[in-house]
Amino acid sequence: MAFLKLTEQNVQGKTVLIRADMNVPFKDGKISDDTRIRASLASIRYCLDNGASVIVMTHLGRPTEGEFRPEDDVAPVAAHLGGLLGQEVKVLNDWRDNPPALKAGEVVMLQNVRINKGEKKNDLELGKAYAALCDVFVNDAFGTAHRAQASTEAVAQAAPLACAGVLMAGELDALGKALKNPARPLVAIVAGSKVSTKLTILESLADKVDQLIVGGGIANTFLLAEGQPIGKSLAEADLVEESKKIIAKTAAKGGSVPLPVDVVTAKEFAETAAAEKKAVADVAADDMILDIGEKSAAELAGILKNAGTVVWNGPVGVFEFAQFSDGTKAVAEAIAESSAFSIAGGGDTLAAIAKFGITDKISYISTGGGAFLEFLEGKELPAVAVLEQRGA
Repeated sequence: MAFLKLTEQNVQGKTVLIRADMNVPFKDGKISDDTRIRASLASIRYCLDNGASVIVMTHLGRPTEGEFRPEDDVAPVAAHLGGLLGQEVKVLNDWRDNPPALKAGEVVMLQNVRINKGEKKNDLELGKAYAALCDVFVNDAFGTAHRAQASTEAVAQAAPLACAGVLMAGELDALGKALKNPARPLVAIVAGSKVSTKLTILESLADKVDQLIVGGGIANTFLLAEGQPIGKSLAEADLVEESKKIIAKTAAKGGSVPLPVDVVTAKEFAETAAAEKKAVADVAADDMILDIGEKSAAELAGILKNAGTVVWNGPVGVFEFAQFSDGTKAVAEAIAESSAFSIAGGGDTLAAIAKFGITDKISYISTGGGAFLEFLEGKELPAVAVLEQRGA
């Protein structure tokens, strides 16, 4: 992917507008997790260290365009950012009527971009208004890259110079390394409750990977496609034919979809449910498959340890319940022990990584959420496409 990077630009004496993702959670009126704010610091500090002034813009929550409510105010975010930077960060509410004249080293924040009329519809005039504030526009919000909005796409079209921030560039470099030019074998893990929610991802990856590991309810549907008993496990019988096509598609290019040969079952979905280990062929009509068994986990571990690249999205069992967590733990530890380049994304995946203590052993952890999934689907991300266009 060809795009300009902030760290390659001379920003001395310039005003830099950074689109960050500081959409942080609140509890009892206070920020409960500042991970996204801290993730944005590298780009801001690069600009400050190199003699620029900085305007930050972000969304927060789900406001109604044109309506300002106290809970949509970014002031607490600006205050927290200021604390991390060791300087005041003012919030600009009337920036269109009173554009700021900043000195080098100053940082300000625009009020919540999603309050602005035309933001979600990618209004060109709003994009031009953002762009008029700066000499350089930086998109550092990969989590919104799959949305064409005024603060991500239109502003990049109109700005004098548009480039990727440290966080955005890191995401794109890692995703490109994993999927555009991967070290082989390329192994993808796609797990979740339903094939239907990840069908396009599975179809896209089937063309690229050497092994496609499926887990959770998705694996149950694939087992059904192979004629295996799954009892009352979560599955989508209407997508059996699609599952067969994905298996055939992967096999046609010399790849495989390794399915469980043994599983861990229960009679109910509950934290207190009694776990029973058995071969897939022995799954009873009233069983629910909630994890993969030891033989299956060992097979997957062998595949992952010998991989060149691993893309991981989703746990292979109900890892939140201790008695059904061994499969996901085995997968996590195998990825951690592998010399492969590994990239992981998705909320449940990140929770599993944290639970099993392997955060520092994953090559790259994506912050993207929906953008990460759409990249895996092979979709064009509008906010990335415009950076590539401007960088060409």
